[in-house]
Amino acid sequence: MNNKTKKIVIGSLFAALTTVTTMLKLPTPSFGYIHPGDSLVLMCGIILGPVAGALSAGIGSMFADIFSGYISFAPATLVIKAITALIAGLIFNHTNCNHTMRTIIAGIPGELFMVSGYYAYEVFLFITTAKSTTGTSLAAAMSASLMGVPFNILQGIAGILISLALLPVLLKINDIRDCIYHEMHSIKKDKQI
Repeated sequence: MNNKTKKIVIGSLFAALTTVTTMLKLPTPSFGYIHPGDSLVLMCGIILGPVAGALSAGIGSMFADIFSGYISFAPATLVIKAITALIAGLIFNHTNCNHTMRTIIAGIPGELFMVSGYYAYEVFLFITTAKSTTGTSLAAAMSASLMGVPFNILQGIAGILISLALLPVLLKINDIRDCIYHEMHSIKKDKQI
């Protein structure tokens, strides 16, 4: 199997794994949920690289929202989780240190984007639902949306920690390891051109 076909197969597998792990949810008081799926979002970016990882993470996370009844969040989830994986993949592949440190360094900004992305989207939903853009409506929307931030931060931290445990296991799989090193090599090659 050539590298392109292998990457498509691994990307599809990781999209499915992202869907399943995202659907293992714990409801929160903010009417959302936290889940271990962010670890797979990060793994998508790290293993498949920024672009392919973004596609897998975004599509897998979006399907989890659709299957779980959070359809109003599905479009935002597609974009937010794709960008989270994109950030993680870019940073992981441009950092020169061990896998543990690279995962942490890549995971933190990726998950910070996830937290801020959902906060902004929830503010947008509140304003849209209220059908008002007055200062009072905006302040109320921003205040109400803050309720989900601590849970998203917790989810992001859990995603990074699970990724730290997951990556060494995944690196023992030849095809996964080859995928990571192929992505890193192609990025270094692009820098030289």
